[in-house]
This record gives sequence, structure tokens and C-alpha cells, in this order.
Amino acid sequence: MPRRLLTGLLLAALLCAAATVEAQFRRGRNSVDVATPESFDGRFNFCRVAFNTSFNGDRRGGSWAVDYPDADINFSTRLSELTMTRISRVPSGEPNHLVVRLTDPALFQCPFIMMTEVGSASFNEQEAAALRLYLEKGGFLWVDDFWGEYAWEFWVNQLRHALPVAEYPVIDLPRNHPLFRTQFEIKEVPQISSINFWRGTGGTSERGAESAVPHARAVLDRHGNVMVLMTHNTDLGDSWEREGEDPEYFLNFSVPGYALGVNALLYAMSH
Repeated sequence: MPRRLLTGLLLAALLCAAATVEAQFRRGRNSVDVATPESFDGRFNFCRVAFNTSFNGDRRGGSWAVDYPDADINFSTRLSELTMTRISRVPSGEPNHLVVRLTDPALFQCPFIMMTEVGSASFNEQEAAALRLYLEKGGFLWVDDFWGEYAWEFWVNQLRHALPVAEYPVIDLPRNHPLFRTQFEIKEVPQISSINFWRGTGGTSERGAESAVPHARAVLDRHGNVMVLMTHNTDLGDSWEREGEDPEYFLNFSVPGYALGVNALLYAMSH
């Protein structure tokens, strides 16, 4: 199918679904759905990592729960609508999204894990070892929504506890990488700010000149496939979480946010 048509279908499907999103935001879900071995049924689960934060990290950010749970729910729903992916659901029909810690055995049931606001993430020795084992066994980690150079350096220093630089260097993904064209044609990394920052300033760089350029960086496995995707100076999760709150925000940010998200997940589950 031509990629322009695919992009048009993405926009049309999201517009049709947007009318139902407001109800999702009003449900007031406060519980944390912690993963257990019984949580998995062979379908897709959005797995979010709960991690400890360091006082030495980027205190301007938030915790592991930023965008939770609506980003997880909305993205799972759109993934099922825009692809043939079968997602796991709870009896009510809502996506079966999960929270997992790096030392939980359930981690290894998740082919994909998400971490947000990693500019203050802190791993102990056991967590770093578990993350390395997970990734080397074929898992995929996506980190998102951290801004500026301090947050970047702090995150990379934590990541190095699990993946030493000599074995696993960080690269900038070239625009011709398969991840950018798995389903939709991604010509540039979208810079997506939180909806509140965008409403207040009209801009997208949350740290001014320091975060003016969004990046898609990666760590590759020994076969050359991406096993860690790092979207820096952008907030894909907010484009999913807040899709139903403002039509202009939806059109400008949720559409490209879902396009990159779908590509990343399809790539993760096929490589």
C-alpha cells in the first residue's frame, strides 16, 4: 500500500477514534496493574517499567509514572486499530497494560518495555544485571520524555551499568533506518512537548536552546538490530496520553506520535 495512503489512513482512523477518547480521560484510573506470570496470554501487553529515582538526577522531570496509565491504554488501542496486532485485554475490554520492575521475573514475558523521564532513573546492581539479561535475550527498551544535556548524561551513565560503552555504543539512528519506514514514512523525529507547555508557550522545546533538537538514538545488539531506542528532547507519551484534549494538539502531535510509535513497536516485535 502506498505510504501516503497509509499516512492518510492513520489520520482518518485517529480522527474517527478521537471522539471516544474524552471518556477514557475521565475514568479516574488510579490503580497500578503490576505484572504477574498470569498477566500474559500471548497477545501484546504495553509494559511500563517502574524504577527508583536519584536525587542527583534531573529533578525538573517526573517519575516513572508520567503519562501513566492513559498513554499505555491509548497506544495499545491505536496499535490494535492501525495494525493487525492482537492486544491483551482485561474482562472489561480495556487493554491489559502492565507495570513491571526490572527485577520481576515477569519482565521476561514482555517483548517490549517503556521507560519515561529517565533523566533521574537509578539502577542498582541487580536491576542493571536484569536489564542487560533482558536485552541480550531479545527484549526491546524504549526510553522517552527526557530533556536537555544533563538528563541525557545522567541516563547514559545509568545505562552503562547494564550496557558498557565498549560493547554497546550509542548511535544516532540514520533517517534511512528500517525503524523509520516499518509502516509509516517518518522523515524526521517529531519534537512533541507536553500539552501544558505547548498551550502556555506555543513552542515545543521544553528546555529552550538546550533541547532545541530532538534525537532518536539507539543501542544495537550484536546482530545490528535496535534493542534500546532513546527519543530525547521529545515526549511521544504525551501525544498518546493527551490525544483527546485539544484538536490542534491532536493533529500536530498525536498523529506523528502514533506514526513513530507504531513503527517502533512493529520493528521491536519483528527484529
